[in-house]
Amino acid sequence: MATLVDHATEQMNKTVESTKENFAGIRTGRANPALLNGIVVDYYGAPTPLKQMATIGVPEPRTLAITPFDVSQAHAVEKALRDSDLGVNPNRDGNVIRITLPELTEDRRKEYVKLAKGKAEDGKVAVRNIRRKTKEAIDKAVKDGDMGEDEGKRLQNDLEKVTKKVSDEIDSLFATKEKEILEV
Repeated sequence: MATLVDHATEQMNKTVESTKENFAGIRTGRANPALLNGIVVDYYGAPTPLKQMATIGVPEPRTLAITPFDVSQAHAVEKALRDSDLGVNPNRDGNVIRITLPELTEDRRKEYVKLAKGKAEDGKVAVRNIRRKTKEAIDKAVKDGDMGEDEGKRLQNDLEKVTKKVSDEIDSLFATKEKEILEV
């Protein structure tokens, strides 16, 4: 039955990874290719993620350079970037599309911190849901007689320790992201 806690730990670790990916998509003062993770381009009628259609580089701290693999799709890539919620205006230079990210205002930084806090809270809610489901499974196993009460208590204690550790890790990730966002 220790596999219940192991399974919960595995799911919680996936939640932490998902939270990290969500944080990567939140803009800070410097350019990061992960900002473009959510951008989807209309590639011959099929919605395709930008990172599958082009190489993305960071030639300068506030500039992203996107080079489409298929040069004929550069216009579609430009359109997708312009229509995105990044609020940028792409400049085309031959085969390369450049995006210069504007300096963040204080209000915008605070909005990004709120967004990051929301993503961190979503991660912690997911962790608590995993804990709740695992706790219910342990309680059911004890009630059905599949395990003793002592083992059930021990597993619940292990589960609480893992939950606390993962929640603290998400808090730590948020604190790091907040510092990164507010850094001028």
